[in-house]
Amino acid sequence: MTEEKKVIIDDVEYLESELSDDAKILINHLARMDGKVNAAKFNLIEIQRGRDAFFADLKAELEGQD
Repeated sequence: MTEEKKVIIDDVEYLESELSDDAKILINHLARMDGKVNAAKFNLIEIQRGRDAFFADLKAELEGQD
C-alpha cells in the first residue's frame, strides 16, 4: 500500500487527492519554477567562476607588463 502524497503549505497539510485541479496545476508550476531558480543559481556560479578566472588572467597579464 502506497501512502498518498501530501503537500504542506504554511504548516497546513493537504492530501493531494483533496486538492482542486487548479491547485495541482499551481503546485506543478511552483515545482518548475524551483527547478528554474536552481538552474539559474548554478548558471550564476558558473558565470562568476568564469569572471574570476578572466580577472585572474588580467591581473597576471598586467603584472607581466611591469
